[in-house]
Amino acid sequence: MFTPFSVAGCSLELLKLGEKGIVTFCKVQDQAVLQKLRSLGLTTGSSITIEQEFPSLLIKVGSILLEIDKELARDIYVRIL
Repeated sequence: MFTPFSVAGCSLELLKLGEKGIVTFCKVQDQAVLQKLRSLGLTTGSSITIEQEFPSLLIKVGSILLEIDKELARDIYVRIL
């Protein structure tokens, strides 16, 4: 009756501890924040891993660990690996 499906992409906020993804796009409106993310290596095509979920979101981009808040994580979309 129903065909199975899977989620291939989502907001970074929805990834769980240890999950990996590739950044597909960012909806960040603040150009200063967007530029800072780019300078830290968080660009389209970047591979990321969730290292910590609480109390703040800690992500690994390459060899760099970044701490971001949930509001920013909602604006970053990834393809789940």
